[in-house]
Amino acid sequence: MAAKDKALKEHNTYRSILILSAWGYVIVVFPILLLYAGKLLDEFMGTSPYFMLGLFFLALLTGIGRFYKEAWSRHKGV
Repeated sequence: MAAKDKALKEHNTYRSILILSAWGYVIVVFPILLLYAGKLLDEFMGTSPYFMLGLFFLALLTGIGRFYKEAWSRHKGV
């Protein structure tokens, strides 16, 4: 029974690590996509670089904030 509990705990630990590591992908890709979208908006409206920088930092801060919230909730659950 103890071996089963240990295996389950290791599985949960690896699962948590995998989920948190996926956030690295989100923190990198999402700001790049919004950076490009902001660049397109700036070219369309002639407001360079305001939308590009605004959307980039919005995506970056949102991604980091959501990651922190997820990590903190998982830390409390451990």
